[in-house]
Amino acid sequence: MATDKRRRYSAPVVDGINKSASRAMLRAVGFEDADFRKPQVGIASTWSNLTPCNMHIDRLAREAAKGADKAGGKSLIFNTITVSDGIANGTEGMKYSLVSREVIADSIETVAGCEGFDGLVAIGGCDKNMPGCLMGLARLNRPSVFVYGGTIQPGENHTDIISVFEAVGAHAQGKMDLIEVKQIEETAIPGAGSCGGMYTANTMASAIEAMGMSLPGSSAQNAVSNNKLADCEAAGEAVLKLLDADIKPSDIMTREAFENAITVVITLGGSTNAVLHLLGMASTVGVELSLDDFVRIGKTVPVLADLRPSGHYMMSELVAIGGIQPLMKMLLDRGMLHGDCMTVTGKTLAENLAGVTPYPEDQQIIRAFENPIKADSHLRILYGNLAPEGSVAKITGKEGTHFSGRARVFHSEEEAQERILDGSVVAGDVLVIRYEGPKGGPGMREMLSPTSAIMGRGLGSDVALITDGRFSGGSHGFVVGHITPEAAVGGPIALVEEGDTITIDAVNNTIVLEISEEEMEKRRKAWKSPEPRVTRGVLAKYARTVSSASTGAVTDLP
Repeated sequence: MATDKRRRYSAPVVDGINKSASRAMLRAVGFEDADFRKPQVGIASTWSNLTPCNMHIDRLAREAAKGADKAGGKSLIFNTITVSDGIANGTEGMKYSLVSREVIADSIETVAGCEGFDGLVAIGGCDKNMPGCLMGLARLNRPSVFVYGGTIQPGENHTDIISVFEAVGAHAQGKMDLIEVKQIEETAIPGAGSCGGMYTANTMASAIEAMGMSLPGSSAQNAVSNNKLADCEAAGEAVLKLLDADIKPSDIMTREAFENAITVVITLGGSTNAVLHLLGMASTVGVELSLDDFVRIGKTVPVLADLRPSGHYMMSELVAIGGIQPLMKMLLDRGMLHGDCMTVTGKTLAENLAGVTPYPEDQQIIRAFENPIKADSHLRILYGNLAPEGSVAKITGKEGTHFSGRARVFHSEEEAQERILDGSVVAGDVLVIRYEGPKGGPGMREMLSPTSAIMGRGLGSDVALITDGRFSGGSHGFVVGHITPEAAVGGPIALVEEGDTITIDAVNNTIVLEISEEEMEKRRKAWKSPEPRVTRGVLAKYARTVSSASTGAVTDLP
C-alpha cells in the first residue's frame, strides 16, 4: 500500500531499516502496519481538572481523534497546560495567566514540530487556551481546526463566577451576609464549561468562529451536550479535508478574517481581552493589525447583544436561540462582514451562512440594528498624554461617557483592593493601578477583584479605574486598561501623583493627565526604573521578551 499523499510533515517511518526504531515507538502507542501510511493528526488537548472550563476536554479530545481516524488519518493526543483565571484572580498567581498563552503556543509548536504532525485539532476551554492554541497553529501553518470546549450552564438564581466576585464587594458594604455569599459560592458554578457570560472565553470562541478557524456553531454550544461531542468529531474529520485541499491557517487567518472577528466581538459586547489577543494572533500569522483598526471598525458597528457582564443574558441562553450564526448572517446581509473569506469547512463564510435561519421573533437577546444597545463600539481605544501608545476601555454607555476625578495611586492590585474594601475609596476617585503591565507585573494581571469590589460597593458609576494591567471579560464599570507605554518602562502612568486630576472622555476617545508638559517632563526626569520583581524563571523570561500590550504582548517578535 502506498503512503498517503496527504502526508507532508510526518516522518517517513515506512521505508528503510533505519526507521525501525520509529515504528517500534509508534507500535507501542497503538500503531499498526496500515497506520504508518496515514497522515498523522495531532489532537492538542488542554484538559485538566484544575478548572471547570477544561475538566471535560479529555472526552472531547477522544471524539476529535475518533473523527480524524474515521476520515482516514491516524490521531495522536497530547496535552498542553491550562491555568484557572477564576481561581488565580486577585492573587500573585494571576501573573501567570497571560504568560500561559505563550506557554500553550510554545508547547503546541514544540510537540507538533517535533513529531511532524500533518494536521492538528486544538481544543481550548479557558481564556488563554484559545488565543494560545491559535498562535501555536499559526506558527506551524499546517491544516488545522480549533474546537471550543463550550459554555457552562447558569448557576442557581441565574448566577455565575462574576456573581461570586461581586458578592464579596456587597458583603464589604454590609449589603450581604456571609451565609448569602456562601450560598452563591456553592451554586454559581454547577459543572463543566467556560464562564457563562460574554466574558473572555466566549468572546474569543466567537471571534475564532467568525475568523473561520472553527466549524460553524462551535463557539455557541453547551460544554456538556451531544452537539459539542459531534462538533469535536466533525473537527477531526475536517482536518483530513483541509489536508486534501491544502488549506492552512495562513489561508484563513487573513486581514479580512480578523476584521470579521473584530466586528462580531463588537456586536456581542465582548471582552477587552479580545483586543490584546487578536493583536497577538495577527502578529503571529503575519497580518498587520493595530489598535487603530478597532477604532475604524468600531465607528460603524453597533453593540446588539444584551449579554453579561453589562447586559442580562448568559451564553447558554444565546445558544438556545441559535448561537452567533444568525447574528453573523445579519451582519453579512448588511455588508458588515467579508463573505469571501475561506474557512475550515473548505467553503467561504458566505457559503457557510447561506442556509442559516433567523433568530426567533420573540427573543430578547440580540437587538435589531434599528434598536442597538449602543450605536457604535463599546471597545474604546483612548489616546492622550497618559496613553500616547493607546489604551483600551469597555464603555457600553451605562457607565456614562465622561469621567474626571482625583487620582488615587497604587503600585499593585492588592493595595487598591484593600482601600476599596475598607471604604477609603470614595466617589470621584480615579484609581490608578500601575506596575501591573506585561513587563512590570510581570504578566499583566486582570483587575477583576477590584472592579468587582467597586461594583459590589455600589460605586460603579462614581469611581473610575485605570491601569497598565488588563481586565477580565467579567469586569464592567468605568475602567481603562492596557495603558501604554506601561509604568515599568517609564510610561506616563508612572508619573501620576496622588491628587492629580485625570479626565477620561469616551466620546472623543481621550485619557488626559491634567498637568502641564513642563511638569510632566520634570517628573519624567526624576523617575527611576524599579528593580525587577522577579529575576529567574518563567515570569522573568517573559518580562525580558514580551512586547507592549499595544502590539499584543507577544514574546516572539523578530
